[in-house]
Amino acid sequence: MAINKNHEFEDLDGIKCAVVERNLSPARLQFLKELLEYNRFTTVVVASPPPKAAAPKPAAPPAEGAAPEPAPVVAEAPPAPELFTLGVTDSTFNATNAIFGRLLKTRDGHVVTLAYWQQKEILSQDEVPYFQKKS
Repeated sequence: MAINKNHEFEDLDGIKCAVVERNLSPARLQFLKELLEYNRFTTVVVASPPPKAAAPKPAAPPAEGAAPEPAPVVAEAPPAPELFTLGVTDSTFNATNAIFGRLLKTRDGHVVTLAYWQQKEILSQDEVPYFQKKS
């Protein structure tokens, strides 16, 4: 059991793993998997369970003497997008600590920043920690 939501553990395909992220799209999964494998972490990927569907509300009983209402036509829900859970076999891994501890590197040798991890930036540009910058 995790101490908090930032450091979760789970058995993924029978392997004890630290969960990196849940409900990943295929593109995000590919990005994180390549980044973590480059940093020598063994990754484990499993399909996330589909979200639970809401139960339909029961119809109110018809009033006495009234004709019963026809059953409403239920449209099929579109298929849920395929989502994944990504974990690493190193149970001490914590994404928050790895990012802010400057432990991960990109393929071009730069330190992984939060913006790069969240895919808000294409290149990781933060070479000097904020506390060492001279403003």
